Amino acid sequence: MGKLTTHVLDTAHGCPAQKMSVRLFRDGALLLETITNDDGRCDQPLLSGDALQQGRYRLEFGVAAYFKNKGVTLSDPAFLDVVVIDFGIADANSHYHVPLLVSPYSYSTYRGS
Repeated sequence: MGKLTTHVLDTAHGCPAQKMSVRLFRDGALLLETITNDDGRCDQPLLSGDALQQGRYRLEFGVAAYFKNKGVTLSDPAFLDVVVIDFGIADANSHYHVPLLVSPYSYSTYRGS
């Protein structure tokens, strides 16, 4: 059974990104909104089973709001506000893990396991 998960790491502070907003879209339609837990993960897979379908997806992470809530002084406007990751699901029976490593001025992602 396939599933989609994410994990956010705050590389500026060397910790999981707690309480960061995450929004998931498929083909432009909002599927869900959630926040990360104390480990920087979502409590449940973003999608699993029949809900995970082949197609184009977008994850949006509320980076500026997260760093502001941590007391980080950001420029106005912030260099990174919402980090958007567009990706494709080719095999709905696989596990797609999309981690985000982020600071106020940079981010990286990859397909994890």
